[in-house]
Amino acid sequence: MNNIINPIKIANNFKLEQNEAAQAPKNKNFSEFFQEKLVEVNELQKDSQEMTADFAVGKTDNIHQVMIAAEKAKIAVNLTTAVQSKAIDAYKEIMRLQV
Repeated sequence: MNNIINPIKIANNFKLEQNEAAQAPKNKNFSEFFQEKLVEVNELQKDSQEMTADFAVGKTDNIHQVMIAAEKAKIAVNLTTAVQSKAIDAYKEIMRLQV
């Protein structure tokens, strides 16, 4: 009976450690989080431009990777624009509230 309980304790400890690790990044505020994501979007755009330029001059012949990088950058920009729009809408809605 004791052998059965020990694995459960180990599993519970592992789950607790995962929960603590998942909660650690929540200490960032929204502006820091958004700033990091903007940097990531910028990097995706730069990578896409570099891969496109390399393909244009013949340094690479893998059109698939070029197209994937371009789509990743496009999706990231579209998502960033959508988040920006929602944030502005939320700000306007808050400003319309009467106290």
